[in-house]
Amino acid sequence: MSTRQSSMKYEKAIRNAKMVSYGSAAIAVAALAVSVFILMHGGGKEIIYTSRTVYLNGTSPANLSIAYNITSPLITPPMSLAADPPITANNTFGSRLTGINTPLNSTDLAVINNASDSNFETAGEMLINGKINNSVGISLKKVPMFMLNGKPTVIYLGSITCVFCGENRWAMALALSRFGNFSDLFTGYSSLGDSDVPTIYWAPAHYNQSTMDFGSFYNSKYINFLAFEDTDPITAGFNLQPINVMQQEVNSTGNLAYKDAFQLIIKLNNFQGTPYTIWGNYNAAGADAEDFGNSSPTASSGIPLEYMTHRQVFQQISNNTDQFGWTEYAAADLYIAMICSSSSSINSTAPVCSLPAIVSIEKDGY
Repeated sequence: MSTRQSSMKYEKAIRNAKMVSYGSAAIAVAALAVSVFILMHGGGKEIIYTSRTVYLNGTSPANLSIAYNITSPLITPPMSLAADPPITANNTFGSRLTGINTPLNSTDLAVINNASDSNFETAGEMLINGKINNSVGISLKKVPMFMLNGKPTVIYLGSITCVFCGENRWAMALALSRFGNFSDLFTGYSSLGDSDVPTIYWAPAHYNQSTMDFGSFYNSKYINFLAFEDTDPITAGFNLQPINVMQQEVNSTGNLAYKDAFQLIIKLNNFQGTPYTIWGNYNAAGADAEDFGNSSPTASSGIPLEYMTHRQVFQQISNNTDQFGWTEYAAADLYIAMICSSSSSINSTAPVCSLPAIVSIEKDGY
């Protein structure tokens, strides 16, 4: 079987199977009537929850004692890493790392920062009306607000080697762009052993070693964004350090915001894998969409995500001619609705919160 045939078979299994065999083991479990796929390989776990309904009017957090309201500087990451420089060689699919850790040029950065509200509205209406053919949705847990420097916070724990993190960052970046902007984003990939999907990094990644990266180049008057990124040599497969090891690395930064945010993740006691996010009052323990390529009837190219170049991803998000682009915007809409639902102040002042599709998702789910 060719690499491409194997890849397409894998993507089909991700979308349709009840239990997916990938690497050395796979486990399928059910929780709260939500199908949960846990893929275990390389010593770590990737988790993705799939559901067709998002509820934003759940019960209040059960344990308010773990809420935080702190003042602390954020971590500003370096713009480059001497031991993990950009790679200029034009490698082939399945072994490519071309451009890794390179800052996005102004044109590509504008695709994220200057995305039109009409794209979010159209994708939201498509989602509500059942016209998004890829799987979008996740079971949410309502959690205490993490207030930092007077603003609600988005907390992200991911891994550079994780294929679902790679896909999920596109939707995250689009959602975050509605409340602020990125002065820099960086070219990235998931690991070569985990589909080497084209993605973006919040900061240059330590792709040659096992450690953690912190921070981003994001600014917002509405929210904070705290990014934790577990790293491992990207030329291997997916791997995730034990959470106690990650906590030690977080604590070594001495940064109160990151130490307390990671402590909140631990106290919530539901971390099972990456990606893991908290958007204001809502915890999404997994990716909120499965968007690894185009699906009929509006597909223009039919190329699976791991066979796209970064240029093709930016073109599809910018031009919105197929299901891949619309799914990324729809997934972003869910994250946006979580923030809008978490803060009455943001809900009344951030323009994106007034989009009819966002209001509908907040009120009724989909």
